[in-house]
Amino acid sequence: MNVTLRFRAYPDEDTASEAWRHIELHRQIRNHAVRDYYRSARDDRPGKNQQVNEFPGWKRRWPVFAGVSAHAAQQSVRQIHKDLSVLREHRRSGRRTGRLKWQGAGEFRSVAYQSEGFNVDHNTGQRYGTLRLSKIGEIRVRVHRELPDTEDVSHVVLKKERTGEWYACFVVERDEPEKPDVANIDPNDCIGIDLGILSYIHTSDDLVVECVDLDKEYDRYAREQRTLDRKEHGSARWEQQRRKVAEAKRRIKRRVLDFQQKLSTWLVKTYDAVFAEDLDVKPMLEGSQSAKNKQDAAWSRFLDLCEYKADLYGTVFERVDARGTTKECNRCGVETSKPIWVREHSCPACGYEADRDLNAARNVLDRGIEKAEIGAGRPKLTPAETGVTTSTDGGHAAVRVDANTVIETGSPVSPDTG
Repeated sequence: MNVTLRFRAYPDEDTASEAWRHIELHRQIRNHAVRDYYRSARDDRPGKNQQVNEFPGWKRRWPVFAGVSAHAAQQSVRQIHKDLSVLREHRRSGRRTGRLKWQGAGEFRSVAYQSEGFNVDHNTGQRYGTLRLSKIGEIRVRVHRELPDTEDVSHVVLKKERTGEWYACFVVERDEPEKPDVANIDPNDCIGIDLGILSYIHTSDDLVVECVDLDKEYDRYAREQRTLDRKEHGSARWEQQRRKVAEAKRRIKRRVLDFQQKLSTWLVKTYDAVFAEDLDVKPMLEGSQSAKNKQDAAWSRFLDLCEYKADLYGTVFERVDARGTTKECNRCGVETSKPIWVREHSCPACGYEADRDLNAARNVLDRGIEKAEIGAGRPKLTPAETGVTTSTDGGHAAVRVDANTVIETGSPVSPDTG
């Protein structure tokens, strides 16, 4: 499996200027490849290899293209065909897609080298290593973790963030850990998670992890944005303030990502199997009154992280159909509709009462166990078999965990909660 290792990079002023010049040239190469693709007849559009082979001709016509590494330029051309493949997959799945967009100045912010054109020098015993990129030069890299050897790196990406920070990303191949045999997994070592808004997740074990409080970060972001609006667009002070806006926005993103990284790691390291709802987030953001809260939750990225970490640590992870998990009674299977503001599940058929999200999380767990074929699953009783049973979870209080506990300790389990 491929693992991306991200390091902070510190190019000197001249190298940073040269790297940014290369990135801008790669943006122009990409735009030219996109234009060449769409200007061709629909039934005779060039393929990846055809456009790569045409690049020497482009260099003769536009000599400025010869200023970048030919290998890296080929990667820029190949990338648009990867993007086109993604669009085709979306169309096959029924999504509405458009064309690849023309990227303006500053929108393209990275350069990639694959297999060649780079070299990694560890500088053993030092805090910094060195990354050498063809036609760009040497770039210092802060070694906060083990720096991979050149021969182990399949892909290098140098990126400049909107805040002005530079990062070097190394893609390396790692052996994928062996996952446990589903036939030997105990259903008690599995967990289902329901994604929410009032709380970030509610697990089938009745653990509630609260959302990250971003009020202060958003207040700061709004202040910096208002200050930016008062500056003359394009002036030196406008550029200085634009970076402050980018830094405020970056802090929001990093706080949420740090929380997600730690929570997903804890889940896959604690349980043998993790099951979650397979949510289609886009329509939820387009038509919901709480779209901003859902966007802050970044559910799609959290599920992607859980899937990635499960492969990294050898845990079973499955996404299950989310339809009806809230309505369906976990005890008898009868569906009961309820508006979003009703936070308790009360089944009219069997009398089962539980928190709305807990009921949904247990349904996710049952569907996941059935989908992954773990054991025999837990048998469900029909309303006829249960009659007027009044079993309830009302006497059991959920364990509620503040998001800061996850951020500070890396786990919801702490002396106060566990």
